[in-house]
Amino acid sequence: MLSLDSAWKCVILAYFRYFRVRRMGGVITNMELWSEVRRRVLTGELTKRAACREYGIHWQTLAKMLQHAEPPGYRQTKARPSKLDVFLPVIHEILISDRQIHRKQRHTSKRIFERLRDEHGYDGGWTLVKDAVRAWRQKHQEVFLPLSHPPGEAQVDFGYADVWLEGELTKVALFVMTLPYSDTVFMQAFPRECTESFLEGHKRAFEFFGGVPIRISYDNSKIAVGRITGLRERAVTRDFLRLKSHYLFDDHFCLVRRPNEKGHVERLLDYARRNFMVPVPRTDSLEMLNEHLTTCCRADLQRQLRGKPASKQELLHEEQTHFLQPLPTQVFESHRVESATANSLSLVRFDGNDYSVPTQYAHRKVIVVATVDEVRIVFEDRLAARHRRCWKKQQSLFEPVHYLALLERKPGGFDHARPLEDWDLPVSFGILRRRLEAEFGGQGTREFIKVLRLLETHSMKSLQRAVEHGLEIGATGSDAIRLIIDYQQEEPIALFSLDGRPHLKLVRVAQTDVSVYQSLLLQGGTP
Repeated sequence: MLSLDSAWKCVILAYFRYFRVRRMGGVITNMELWSEVRRRVLTGELTKRAACREYGIHWQTLAKMLQHAEPPGYRQTKARPSKLDVFLPVIHEILISDRQIHRKQRHTSKRIFERLRDEHGYDGGWTLVKDAVRAWRQKHQEVFLPLSHPPGEAQVDFGYADVWLEGELTKVALFVMTLPYSDTVFMQAFPRECTESFLEGHKRAFEFFGGVPIRISYDNSKIAVGRITGLRERAVTRDFLRLKSHYLFDDHFCLVRRPNEKGHVERLLDYARRNFMVPVPRTDSLEMLNEHLTTCCRADLQRQLRGKPASKQELLHEEQTHFLQPLPTQVFESHRVESATANSLSLVRFDGNDYSVPTQYAHRKVIVVATVDEVRIVFEDRLAARHRRCWKKQQSLFEPVHYLALLERKPGGFDHARPLEDWDLPVSFGILRRRLEAEFGGQGTREFIKVLRLLETHSMKSLQRAVEHGLEIGATGSDAIRLIIDYQQEEPIALFSLDGRPHLKLVRVAQTDVSVYQSLLLQGGTP
């Protein structure tokens, strides 16, 4: 083997160390190499010149290594000027003005770049603009203060989710009320966010919590807020005042566009939606879905959160002692009241749908009382009609009985009346109609309508039983059917019993002597 001079040995050794450091994950800044050079030079094992030659490092690099115990990292001594600097005030002005605009119409970095290019003559690249926008937004991101939540306070919000309702994918509104102190959550699904669901959600939540919280926080929903009159002042709606008057809680409304003030309910809304409604529920009715959600909320009470001294259930029991009051004994009716007018077709329009009333109320002003389940129509002091609530739009809901009085005067329209199109009558009613028309001719239809009008005061089951009995005995007229149904509904007189009346058993009644009546005849004269 040929011998090499010391210079070549140093070069080979330097390359060897270089590639060893590369394999270890760094070049000069590798901590192992940094520590080795410092140790050998500062302890006198190597001179500075020999270290530069052996490790292949620059003299200034060696000076930095000897000055610092560990690599100081990259330090820029002087920022380089950028062609974007003169446009930074324009960018900041755009971003500041965006704070007053809806977030979906705010500038993106690309849109800012286009405006700088077209309106201000900027000839630089998009990357510089994007970095400047990101830096400004990071610097001006809002920082929130952690809030304390004393027991007895609640927060309310609405969210949305999809469910398979009767085989159809439907979006429902989720009413959520939470108690931040105990982290209790209550959720219910409604067809839509409206006054009725808002009121009904409160009613069910108070029943679930076992009491009424002292204060409840809200956003500025139009259901509760009629007008914003100041920073915290609100002119609330009449229905919200009715809710407060019944349960006596205090309200707290968040600042406009400051939903973080009720961040607890928004966080638990997301949690409940992800855990209670994933996968997408399949149900035949919202009542079944709400039973499932209530069960999930009760099961969630068994959890104990990080940093909490006890489970949610135990904290809820503690919080109940701070509630304003137990549930009021008087039941709160969560309804919405509106005035309307029945048109010439005896239909009353409410919430985009038409509901029928008896024809006697056509062209009359009525009051509509609506809950999440039904619609009641009131005229003066009496109930005119009652319907199941329809949450679709532009639907007509008919009750055939409402039009029988009109059809009695106009029997020719019986087979063409729209309210009677889908009326599924028992088979015995068809037999009765054919017999009446065979017996009375043209008046048979009117006589049959008179029989149907008994549904105004009797149930379909009772009338069906009377019609079937009338067909058996051959009594098919409307008057005969009325007598039969009245007779069938008569209650038998109960026999008198001495059970439970021991004092009556002591009474003794003497046996009647009929011979005494003979003396009355003799006193009155000769028979």
